[in-house]
Amino acid sequence: MSARNFFEINENNARIAHNMMSMSDYSAGSVTTEYHNTASIAYDLADKIAEVRPEEAERAYRLAERYAKKMADYYNRENSIGTMCPSILICGAGNFPTRKKEKQVAAWERNHQFYEKTQGILGKLKGILNGTKIIKSSDEDAIEKLEEKLEDLKNSQELMKAANKALRMKNEEAGNDQLKELGFSEDSIKSLRTPDFCGRIGYASYELTNNNANIKRIEARLSSLKTAKERGTSESEYKTFKVVENTEAMRYQIIFEGKPEPEVRDVLKTNGFKWAPSQGAWQRQITANGKWALNRTVEKLKAMES
Repeated sequence: MSARNFFEINENNARIAHNMMSMSDYSAGSVTTEYHNTASIAYDLADKIAEVRPEEAERAYRLAERYAKKMADYYNRENSIGTMCPSILICGAGNFPTRKKEKQVAAWERNHQFYEKTQGILGKLKGILNGTKIIKSSDEDAIEKLEEKLEDLKNSQELMKAANKALRMKNEEAGNDQLKELGFSEDSIKSLRTPDFCGRIGYASYELTNNNANIKRIEARLSSLKTAKERGTSESEYKTFKVVENTEAMRYQIIFEGKPEPEVRDVLKTNGFKWAPSQGAWQRQITANGKWALNRTVEKLKAMES
């Protein structure tokens, strides 16, 4: 089992939101307890995966922690939205802020959509537990893992842009309401509004630039991997060896009938190829650099054949 990481719930907002909607007293810590119980569903699944599919344990716990973080965001956003406008039963019908209530309801609807999307993580965990939805590829570069990371980066990019837009609003109170809808706590809003050494507030341009560069890098990597998968495994025969582009394992493989001569092994090692007993092949990862190294190695081996 791995340690379970839970994220902080803003109990102050939870209490305020409750009191703005109900005449009953708020039970201290109740939202935190509800959140822990919800997040534990993912961690319980990860524990089961670790027992029956230990090779997938690391990924399972990473997904479980992702679920725990997103559900903390959901609960905090839900309560933050709840502080935007009281129930008509609490404040009465006179001068009731109808427009503010409409914004609140719209924000709740968006947060519910976020909740529904987050439940997809549980589906992924159940798929791993049942042996489905597993893409066989390099452990570090599996398509599904990259897609998950890409989704997180894109969400972060949109959140930073939306936060900066809210911070630029002339009406600071309206801007803060927008930030609350986005899930920012009072402390986070205060931090965002605190100028840096250059007098700037919000997310710095370099943060957006760096994050966008990571998005483009991962998109390019995904495109390369998907192209390789669509191309399928291929083989090329030479006099003393065979070259396999194994898109299942995402490896360039060079296979000999027997143990190659020392000088041949030196060429392979110099070009980054490693012996893989389980595959019976000398191999390296399918990348642009890997393709270049393969071509150079093949040319040298062909020259040694003649």
